[in-house]
Amino acid sequence: MLDRPSPEGSAAGAFKEAPAIVASALVKAFGQARVLNGVDLEIDAGSAVALIGTNGAGKSTLLRCLVRLTEPTSGRIQILGQDITAVSGRELARLRSRIGVVFQRHNLVPRLSALSNVVHGVQARERGVRTWSQTFARGPVRDEAMWCLERVGLTDKAAQRADSLSGGQSQRVAIARMLMQRPEIVLADEPDASLDPRSGEDVMALLYRLSSENRLPLVIISHRIEHTLRFSDRIVGLAGGRIVMDVPSRQALPEELKTFFVGAAA
Repeated sequence: MLDRPSPEGSAAGAFKEAPAIVASALVKAFGQARVLNGVDLEIDAGSAVALIGTNGAGKSTLLRCLVRLTEPTSGRIQILGQDITAVSGRELARLRSRIGVVFQRHNLVPRLSALSNVVHGVQARERGVRTWSQTFARGPVRDEAMWCLERVGLTDKAAQRADSLSGGQSQRVAIARMLMQRPEIVLADEPDASLDPRSGEDVMALLYRLSSENRLPLVIISHRIEHTLRFSDRIVGLAGGRIVMDVPSRQALPEELKTFFVGAAA
């Protein structure tokens, strides 16, 4: 949830918050090939974690398994204290609605306005014709959608058709739509890919700022070393489907990260 108050007082200082994400012995196999091979990972609330690795290391597969867009072969995943591998149907949908996902492809409705595309994010909480566009949306929903556009710096583009936006603007609208979900976790798979360097940096900085300001756990994949270092608190390196590096970003050096990017488009 956005803008949640931080814990106060001595009791908060003594209380250790449970991890937002816990993956245990996670395996994903496609036929005989294991893309994930016993991954154990914990991610705390308010932590921005960058996943790095060359092509085939398992980054995107891990991200998709966390929200069960890809079904894990075995292992356990807890999201916000709930076992996502043990639920289905409406219960799975409810848990997924608490997770905001940003992909490389923005998946906006081209002929609709930026504001209408952001309104679609309320479908995580509501259903019906009033979620289709700004025209039908209730007043409070439109106001919230405008607030989300304000968070990404695009209120001046609210009435503009999505297919007339630049790549960076389109990705920011997708992020605003994700914020409209009121997510408690954010997963971002190469949100800076296919963008020019300036737009890519703006998008990464925006996600990192939103994570920091709202204590949203952020798991992000980037194909750029400089973005990985600047816009994360912790770096987790994958190789051969296993975690082989897990260090605070401030302790990581560009030279030691290069092997995780060699030959990688991601």
